[in-house]
Amino acid sequence: MIPASEIIVSVLLLGSGAIVLTAGLGLWLLPDFFARMHAPSLASTLAAWIVTLASIVHFSTHTGALSLHGWLIIIVLSITAPVTTIVLARAALFRRRHAGDPLPPPLQAKE
Repeated sequence: MIPASEIIVSVLLLGSGAIVLTAGLGLWLLPDFFARMHAPSLASTLAAWIVTLASIVHFSTHTGALSLHGWLIIIVLSITAPVTTIVLARAALFRRRHAGDPLPPPLQAKE
């Protein structure tokens, strides 16, 4: 019989793959660069958290002790993913300004 930990790990990894597939569909279906940025950045961060959880479950059950080495990876990813998203957005705005293309409208504050 398959151990419960292997079932949990496989369900987590399949869920992570489904989230990344959804992000890929977002890249394909969304209309412009600024809308496309959100799908992979948000989904890849969530998928990375799920893969880290699966890694912790897997290595903790196989070693018999709590294994938290994966947390270092996810902490670094959680810090760098939003920063790279902001840098990509600023670079796209910079290129649009220099090309003379119309910029996206600014956000309006709700009153």
